[in-house]
Amino acid sequence: MAISSISNRISNFSSSVTQGISNVIPRMTVRGEKANKVISWIGEKVSSPQNRLILGVSALMSQPFIDLHNRKVDEDTRKVSAARTVAKIIAGTLTGVAIRSGCIHAIDAFTHYPREITPDMKFKKLRSLFAPSEGLVKNLTQYKKSLGTIISLVVMVFTNFLIDAPLTKYLTNKFVDRIREKEQLKDNNAAVQQSKTTNATKETKEVAHHE
Repeated sequence: MAISSISNRISNFSSSVTQGISNVIPRMTVRGEKANKVISWIGEKVSSPQNRLILGVSALMSQPFIDLHNRKVDEDTRKVSAARTVAKIIAGTLTGVAIRSGCIHAIDAFTHYPREITPDMKFKKLRSLFAPSEGLVKNLTQYKKSLGTIISLVVMVFTNFLIDAPLTKYLTNKFVDRIREKEQLKDNNAAVQQSKTTNATKETKEVAHHE
């Protein structure tokens, strides 16, 4: 089956899913001019990688604090849980943004109609790899974004095991080691302070005894 045929089927499937979701959502009309401008700007300017980055930052600003304030477990468990949550968010966000961006750029680079391919282009034979039949897609830019997002989702099914899980484990271990080091340093400082206090009290008693 030709790549263009597969791309067309993916595009049609994406449109069908979007239309199905649209049919389920209650109808609402946005009448404000400013609101419409904001919605249009978000649709045009905010890409899939940026969406993933926004979700990651939002999660990083909320989820670790939920773990730290879980009173049903002890303090050490709360800290380890928060460290793992932070590691998971960072790993997932970095991987998600990188893969989405890479796939979208790859689709953009290899979705050209034959008439658009110039002699100075590299990999000329691959430039029309994902291109649909001319006239079939009305908005080629949106087609590229949709296809790039779909392919990135497929890729991330595998990278969740190949990249996310090992990176999450690595970062978790680093964060937990850092927490342990701080706790050990805190305990050592407390022990030193306690020792100084004990010695000072003993010296005071010895002076009083001699007097």
